[in-house]
Amino acid sequence: MQRFHLIVIYTLIALLIGVVLFQFKLLEEASKQPQFTVNTSDGNQIRITIPDKRVNIFSLPDKVNFASEELPLKDPEVRERFEREIYVNAYWESNAILLMKRANKFLPTIEKILKENGVPEDFKYLAMAESNLLNVVSPAGARGFWQFMDATAKEYNLEVSADVDERYHLEKSTVAACKYLKKAYASFGNWTSVAASYNMGISGLSKRKNEQRHNNYYDLWLNEETSRYIFRIVAFKELFEHPSRYGFDIPSKELYNRPTFRELTVDSSIPNLADWAIKHGSSYKDLKIHNPWLRSTKLNVSKGKTYTILLPV
Repeated sequence: MQRFHLIVIYTLIALLIGVVLFQFKLLEEASKQPQFTVNTSDGNQIRITIPDKRVNIFSLPDKVNFASEELPLKDPEVRERFEREIYVNAYWESNAILLMKRANKFLPTIEKILKENGVPEDFKYLAMAESNLLNVVSPAGARGFWQFMDATAKEYNLEVSADVDERYHLEKSTVAACKYLKKAYASFGNWTSVAASYNMGISGLSKRKNEQRHNNYYDLWLNEETSRYIFRIVAFKELFEHPSRYGFDIPSKELYNRPTFRELTVDSSIPNLADWAIKHGSSYKDLKIHNPWLRSTKLNVSKGKTYTILLPV
């Protein structure tokens, strides 16, 4: 019994020491933070601790450009619009981190196609602004990384059917986007207007320029979405090119990667894609993840038509 009492006493002493040490730790942490004392009406005093600063004010660059076309940041209104998109995206940390990790999977392919088609590399950030590099569907029905509407997709030779929707095909949709961008450049002669037209259409932007008798995007009064559009694109560029400036430090080992693929050419219909995937040493899940343009459980192939399906090695 005496031994039991000693154990209880020692336990209570240990708990008391733990509580005292915890209180000292709290006092130590509080002493590191700015404090001030307020006198109350009844003669007492209240000590107020100012918490550590959680939000940083960024020192934004004096010069930024999109496709080698400089933003007029000396204009206070333009600078304010740019700052808005920097803060909105830099402090949406979860989205920014996942986008930076995800971009490593897809940007090499997008950059290669942009270069091959003579389109400035900065347009990869337009794809980010459109979709966050996800195969999303907009409320209006636009789909894929480049957010093509049904009619526009077909205009640029993308197949849209019950079994196949090439708006979800990374390579083919990027080529189609390049065709649109080059067509818009032929109309406007500058890449900033080209990017703005991607949001509101070539005819829409042309109409606003004619109505307002201004050719410069930054001098136009546009709808809320298009007026923010270029700044959102350039904000992504700034965050990606100078991540540490905005508090992002993602080790290369943490970035996402696409697997090595084997390409299978298909020239006849596949009645069951799950069976076909298993037959070729893969799974229906892998087939759908890496070929999101396959929209059904089967694939009808017209005479003379071929498709290339990617499966991980």
